[in-house]
Formats: sequence, structure tokens, C-alpha cells
Amino acid sequence: MAIGMQLPVQSQSTIYAEGWEAAAGAGDLVEIARAADRAGFAYIASCDHVAIPRRLAPAMSTVWYDPVATLSFLAGVTEHVRLLSHVAVVGLRHPLITAKQYATLDHLSGGRLILGVGAGHVEEEFEAVGADFRHRGAVLDESIDALRSALGPDEFPVHHGKLYDFEGLGQLPRPVQDRVPLWVGGSSPAAVRRAALKGDGWLPQGDSRERLPAQIARIREMREKAAVEGPFVFGAITEPLYVGEPTWDVGRRTISGPPDALAESLRAYRAMGVDQIQVRFRSRGRSELTDQIAAFGAEVGPSLT
Repeated sequence: MAIGMQLPVQSQSTIYAEGWEAAAGAGDLVEIARAADRAGFAYIASCDHVAIPRRLAPAMSTVWYDPVATLSFLAGVTEHVRLLSHVAVVGLRHPLITAKQYATLDHLSGGRLILGVGAGHVEEEFEAVGADFRHRGAVLDESIDALRSALGPDEFPVHHGKLYDFEGLGQLPRPVQDRVPLWVGGSSPAAVRRAALKGDGWLPQGDSRERLPAQIARIREMREKAAVEGPFVFGAITEPLYVGEPTWDVGRRTISGPPDALAESLRAYRAMGVDQIQVRFRSRGRSELTDQIAAFGAEVGPSLT
């Protein structure tokens, strides 16, 4: 299995943010991204929200860095780790705008982009930018088709759809990759179907270990029935992790212990058919986090790949 991680600091929902992140900034992100790069992680990821309404701010916070700016910044200080939008709410923007931003990111990073997309869930955010929240699923479906063309090899992409129509409009630079991997996020029936039929991978949202096998089987069945061919990456988000025996309360859901114990637990994901896992480490500061990343990369990751 490949190992990736969503970056701290750049999104600070109370569900997962550590206390130290509130005072962290660019320097911390640089060191964390470099640690993941050195440890051999497959990707680092950044979220996407334009604006958080006051009603959701106590839970979600309003700290959401722009993913294109964040990943571009970190592309310049890393060498190998791939750059994942997890997930870009592409319905908030015209596909040509999204394509321009992410094609440039792929070009500047030497072909390291993975474009993760999702439907979004904050109605006020859509309303503020004039986007269609009610039909956001249909918008995402067509946006994926439009992005396939706009991120393809042609300087003048073509798309004729119900919502978007473009031809004869050139965009350079093109992505380095001939086909930018497009992973679809979400665990609703619609999101799973979208991933199966339109995506190159699936990014689940909150699926437990118990639920994952059925979701994976469903995607495989739908792809086989629709005769969809090509590589497909099944993902999972693990429980919080801590390498070693913690001397502080890391929470009852956290998997902790010696590297071999963590590896044994995480290998269960591979047995389900998962291709990549996204990990998050408990930590009390940047140094502890980078130490965790390094320990995981050296002592746990090799027995999972």
C-alpha cells in the first residue's frame, strides 16, 4: 500500500486539528512536507473551502488554506512526494479556471499532481460565489468530463455539455502528465457511483473498517458491469496513529504501540483491497509530528508497501 497524509495547519476543523496548529504557519508546513518527502510518503494533501459560514465556524473553523496556493508552495520545497487536492470542490469554479490552476501546478511540480474532487457540502459557500448547490452532483459529473478534456494533452480542449461549452480556447502550460489522476471523494451512494464510473480512484470520507469491504466490492461490481477499464486506486483513511508508547492521552480511537503492532493493524486495509491509506498522527507540536512521520516511514511503511 502507498502511504499519504493530509497536511495539518492548512485545515483546522475541530474534528482533527491539534492545539498547536492554531499558532503554526508556513515554516511548519515546509518542515512537515519535507519530512513526508524524506520518509517516502506517496502524497501530501490539502483541502478546499472558499468561505465558512458563521453557523459552521465553531466546528469547522475558518482556517482553510487555498489548496492550489498551498500545494504549489510546497512543490517548491519538496522533490518526490505527490500533491493531492483532498478534495477540490470543483463545482465552485468553471472547469477552465480549475484546469488552468491545476495544470500549472502539475507543470511546475514536474508532474506530481493528483486531482481529488468532491461535490461539497456547505450551501452558503455555493450561494456566495453563485454556484448551484442543489444540483451540485450533476455539476460535478459534468465538471469531471470537462476537466478530463481541459487537463488532457490538447492545447485547445473541447467540451460540449449541458452546463459547460468550450472549444477553440487554448491553455498553456499543459500538465506534464498525459493523464492527471482524478480521484473522487465521498462515501454516499452517488459519490461511490461517481468514483466507480468516472474516477481513477476513490477517496472515502469516514468509512469504518467494517464498511470498506462492501464499498470496495460495490465499486468493482459497477466498473465491471459498465466495462470501465484502466487502473483504479482504492483509498482509506486510517484511525489516528502514534508510533511508540505515548506518555500522554492520545485518545481511545488512536492506534499506538511499537512499529510492528501498527504495521500488523494497518495490513488489514491491504487485505480488504485498499491500495493507499491516508494517515494522521497525534502530536503536541511540529517536532513531535515530524518525528512521528520519520519513525513511520522508517519502521512501519516498509512492511506495508
